Amino acid sequence: MTMDRSIGGSVTAPRIKIVEIDAFERDISLRLPFRFGAATLEKAPQAFLRVRVEDEAGKSAIGAAAEMMVPKWFDKNPALTPAQNVDQLRGSIRVATAASREPSAPMTLFAAARLNEMETARRLPGNPLAAGFGPSLIARAALDAYCRLAGFSFFEVVSRNLIGIGGPMLPGDIDADAVSAVLAGFRPAGSISARHTIGLLDPITESEIVDPVDDGLPQSLEAVIARYGNRWFKIKLSGAVDADIDRLARIAAALDHLPDYRVTVDGNEQFTAVDELAALLVRIAAMPRLSRLRAAIAFVEQPFSRAITMETPLGNLAAQLPFLIDESDDGDGAFARARRLGYTGVSSKTCKGIYRSLLKAIRIKTAGVPGLFLTGEDLTCQAGLAVQQDLALVSLLGLFHVERNGHHYVTGMQGAPQAEKVRFAAAHSDLYEQGREGPLLSIRDGRIAIASLGAVGYASGALPDFGSMRPLS
Repeated sequence: MTMDRSIGGSVTAPRIKIVEIDAFERDISLRLPFRFGAATLEKAPQAFLRVRVEDEAGKSAIGAAAEMMVPKWFDKNPALTPAQNVDQLRGSIRVATAASREPSAPMTLFAAARLNEMETARRLPGNPLAAGFGPSLIARAALDAYCRLAGFSFFEVVSRNLIGIGGPMLPGDIDADAVSAVLAGFRPAGSISARHTIGLLDPITESEIVDPVDDGLPQSLEAVIARYGNRWFKIKLSGAVDADIDRLARIAAALDHLPDYRVTVDGNEQFTAVDELAALLVRIAAMPRLSRLRAAIAFVEQPFSRAITMETPLGNLAAQLPFLIDESDDGDGAFARARRLGYTGVSSKTCKGIYRSLLKAIRIKTAGVPGLFLTGEDLTCQAGLAVQQDLALVSLLGLFHVERNGHHYVTGMQGAPQAEKVRFAAAHSDLYEQGREGPLLSIRDGRIAIASLGAVGYASGALPDFGSMRPLS
């Protein structure tokens, strides 16, 4: 196996070729409607990729990745229907697959992923987040395949830089000599705190439930806390100040029963100006019944639309709270531009690409600037490959809490045949507990046990049943 020795002088990274890619999907229906920003999600297909990689000795292995094709997040253009949004993401998978299948010399995993991302963006101009969806899945599945081929865990491959971060594909603002040292310092944890998402339609108390769902799982925030023991929460805002204040007061009444808690606040691009958000913060600060909640805010996420974020300095707001970009984080230079506007945080999401998350972590570690931070945010990652690969990534990055919402809005491994459910439950008995219809993400005392994600492969000791899925529409 040929090794790349151009990365910092001492790191060796294998060169591989992607020789097969197959794409599938399953329909997912939500047990509860999930409203975020102006969108309400009730169903969406989940994409699955199966990728075979081959080393230079001709040895090959299969890997996989999965992600929900969520409408109205990647592209919030009101002229597009949810179905058109999903077709955008299918198109990204098709274009990225076609680019990966074109003849090329063997290369490192990192180089292959970066080239595929760039080529797909070239062929699908206009929306970098949507264009990046397909390449992000291919990169994860290829990494899983290489891990299985080499007999290593995801954690070993990344910490040893066998992914090959470096060389001509490395962004110019990152010190190549520092990369391997930073990666070697990453250590996964045995568990991580689950930050529970409070969607805009979610009932806060049991008395607010209008349409009970009889599946044994919690609906209200009160019931979530009683079952899972969460101490971290993510509150979605609507941008309508009066409605947000009323809802925050009801949320605070539920959370204030806890001995301690922390929250993050997600604007979901709903505020149109700094003054609007400032008015909300003034109202919050003036209300005694919101004093604990205000003190518990860790950061505010993406308050303004991506159309105006990079032209809207935070001004005095940046001195009040840390601010994070999420939807506006659409390329290598986005965080640097946002920092000049007062932002200090940026999100990690596997749907944006695992290598982009690693590069952001490296930038933060080597910047020498206090206060910069990386967070783990969710795109309704489903039980199975999607949630496992995301949990492994954020844990390795050193994050101690991560937004988790897929388990709350979807019941377990929906759509998977029983044999697949049994395989995943057996391979990850710490991560799942048995529910009425199969394995459910296990959250106890607000934490998720993740030691089993150190299995050979990218965070999964099992693979999905591809034969039970339909080919990508």
